[in-house]
This record gives sequence, structure tokens and C-alpha cells, in this order.
Amino acid sequence: MLSKKSYRVALMGIYHESNTFIDRKTTITDFENSHLLRGEQVMEEYKDAHHEIGGMLAVMEEHGVGVIPVLFAEATPGGRVTASAYGILVDELAERLKAILPVDGCLVVPHGAGVAENQPDMDGHWLGRVRELVGADVPIIGTLDPHANVSSAMITATDALVAYKTNPHIDQYETGRAAGELLIQTLKGIYKPVQYLVKPPVTISIEQQQTAHYPCKMLYEAANAVVRPGEVLSISILLGFPYADVPEMGTSFLVVTNNDRYAGEEVAHQLAAVLTANRHAFVGVLETLEIQRVKIASAPKPVLWLDMGDNVGGGAAGDSVVLLKQLEQQPGLRGFTCVYDPDSVAVGWRVGVGDCIQLALGNDYQLGLRNQPYHVEATVLAKVDGKFEEHAPRHGGQVRFNMGDTLLVETRAGNVIMIHALRVPPFSLSQLTTFGIDPAAFDVLIAKGVNAPIAAYGPICKTVLQANTPGATQADMTGLDFRFRRRPLFPFDHIMS
Repeated sequence: MLSKKSYRVALMGIYHESNTFIDRKTTITDFENSHLLRGEQVMEEYKDAHHEIGGMLAVMEEHGVGVIPVLFAEATPGGRVTASAYGILVDELAERLKAILPVDGCLVVPHGAGVAENQPDMDGHWLGRVRELVGADVPIIGTLDPHANVSSAMITATDALVAYKTNPHIDQYETGRAAGELLIQTLKGIYKPVQYLVKPPVTISIEQQQTAHYPCKMLYEAANAVVRPGEVLSISILLGFPYADVPEMGTSFLVVTNNDRYAGEEVAHQLAAVLTANRHAFVGVLETLEIQRVKIASAPKPVLWLDMGDNVGGGAAGDSVVLLKQLEQQPGLRGFTCVYDPDSVAVGWRVGVGDCIQLALGNDYQLGLRNQPYHVEATVLAKVDGKFEEHAPRHGGQVRFNMGDTLLVETRAGNVIMIHALRVPPFSLSQLTTFGIDPAAFDVLIAKGVNAPIAAYGPICKTVLQANTPGATQADMTGLDFRFRRRPLFPFDHIMS
């Protein structure tokens, strides 16, 4: 326990992963449809969740520290947050925080790759507002998603930020605990955290960001080798988010020490050197659909077929039919996929279960970025409310999900499609099982992601393939039209080791 003083800690976050290559903006409605929680609602949602807030709350309770939840806003990854939405959120956060001051410390939950129309460094901006309000002497400690594009403003505004160590992100609770313990030791006066950030001229392909596998695993092994207990408090490897056209885009290393900036500098540069020397290993494989169709025919089933170009967790719509059309042309294989298409849901909602309908479904990104639907005849299997829950550690750490009105249909080829009205990433098998879908009954399960769905689907799928598909989150970042990125930056540019 702490001393007899009753500590007061504020808890808050604005959390969004923003894809700047998507035209559709993220609005306040998107936050309301996901998680826009105020005061005690934050505690109610996350107290027992496998989420960083759950870990933070547990540590504070163990140490008898009073937590005052301010606001937590999170929306499914998408386009830039509108200026209006961000203004609403940051102003409300500031007003709610002012109302509870003074506090002894702050726990903050940014993503690290948020971009608003009027604030390219959204996380650096709102964290800076928090610092302005609480003053220079109040410790601000928090977490980061490893896909963060970390800025100097984020570092300046905080005392320590700690990133998850896994992708898929299944250690969010543990990371929240680590941040909570760091705040406790800082309040006690045992630690005086100092951060050091290094951003080498390298960014890692989204395809190569699975932390348990080579080459990404190499970085975490290198970090473990340079840990200095009691001196180095935290080492964060920020893989980066390649779908944000901002100067901060790219991989970085963030080291938190106990008041020893030089140790942090040394460790961060050691790790940056490892990445730079091995940079060619972090370029994606980009396997073609033709090669993968051949592999699927003989691969152990079920196969998890990951649609990298329509990665909902990277901001894509989730409406691609590219892999579905490939499956429809593969006789003898039965597949499952989710497609975001509110218009098709509305069509199906007007008929009965068992009826046959004609759908103009989703978009074929091989034919264009929009208005290229797949015309398919299907039988309606079910109409459901689209709500489900996940209580195991899964990417994102969320508990409650809502797809809106959801239609289950089966095509003439025998493939089952879950068509939903609200965008939800494929992070939980409960998305299927809640509605009577047995994932093990299919030869191929299409999931719109790169690495994140593996936490949910991996235990039942004997084969995992990452498909180099077109779309808003195409795996080859060098094909995107960047205007604001750093230069030089590998793999866009040649760099010296």
C-alpha cells in the first residue's frame, strides 16, 4: 500500500488509429457506435476486461488509490477524425478533467496513431492539453499501441508511455498493469521516469509485424538482451502504422529509465541499429492470389485467409469481395466471410428467412476503389441483431461489440456470408459462434486483417495465409501516395546502414 495520503488519479483516453488514405472521415457517431464512455461508465466497461484500462484499474485497487475516470472515447479504425468530432471529444475531456482537479497523477490511454483533420498529431495534442491542465509536476503515465507513430509532442507531454509487446495484441491488460505500477512507484518517489525516443529511418511492412515470428521476434529478443533491471524501466518497440501520411510515420524505440537519460539513449540506439542492419527482412512477402489458390487446395483445413487490402483494423471498410469471388470459383471448398454493406442488409431485411435474394454486394477492389459490387444470388439463413461479447484475451481487448442489423446468407456455391450494417473488425470468434456459425465447419475462413485476427482464428485454423489484395490497406506501402513522410525512409528510399 502507499502512504496514508489518499492519492487521486485521473484516468482518460481518446483512442483512434487513423488511416489518412481513406476518404470517409471518422465522426462523433462512429465513437458513439463504438465506445464513448464518461465517468463511471469507463469502470463498468473495463473493470474486468483484458484491456489496458482493466490492468490499470486492478493495480490502483491493489494499492488503495482512488481512480477518477474522466472520459474514454474509442472508434473502429477509419479515416481522419473530423475536426468537429475531435473538438467535441478534447473539449469535453478538458472540461471534465478541470472539474476534478487537483489530482496526484494521470493514467492516459492514447493509441498513438490518431490523426484529426485539424490536428495531424492528435495524440500529441490531447496529451499536451492534459499536461497544460494538470501542471508540470503531476506524473502522466500511460500506454501505447505498438502501431503508434510516436511524436516528440507525445513524449514531452508525458512522463512515461509503455507499449504492448504483442501483435496480435493480447497483453493489453498486462501493459496496463505495467503502466499502473510505474505510476505507483513514481508517486512513492521511488522512480523518476525519463523517456528517450529514437526513430530510425526505417518502417516495417504491416505483413511482417507479427511479434511471435521472425523477423519481428528478432527485435523483441534484442530488447530482452539489453534490459537493465532497476535502471531501464521499460522498452517499447513501436512498429508503426504505415497508413498515416504524417511526419512521425515509421518504426521507433522508446526507452523509459529511472532518471538516466544516457542509459535510455544507449539502449534505444542499440535497438535502432538492429532494425537498420536487418531492414531488408522487414519488407513484406506480398504473395499473389494465384499462388495462394494453389496452396489452399492442398493445405490442411481450415485455412485462415487474411485479406490485407481490406484490413478493418487498419481502417479499411471491410466491404471487399475479392477473396469471396476467388472462393466462389473454387469448387469443393466451403468458405465464410464477413462483409460490411448496410444497403445489402436493408435488402435482406425486407424478405423472410429461407427466401432467395439478389445482392449487389460490397466492392471488388481488383476492378476499382468503389462502385464495383459482386452480383450474387443467395439464400437468407438468419437475421440477427449483431451484438456479441468476447471475454478471452483477444486483439483490442474489447468486451462488447455491435455489428448492427446483420444478415446471414448462403450463396449457390455454398459459401456463407455475414453481412453487417456497422463496421466491426474480426477480432473474436464470438462474432460467428454467437449466431450459430461453427467456424470449424468451413474449409476457408476469410478475415479482413493482417495479424490481429490470428489471436481469435489461429487456435482452430491449421493454415494461415496473408493475401496481397488491393484496397485501402494494401500491404505494399510504397504504392501509397505519401506527401508528408520523413525522407529518407526505407523501404521507400535507399539508406546507409
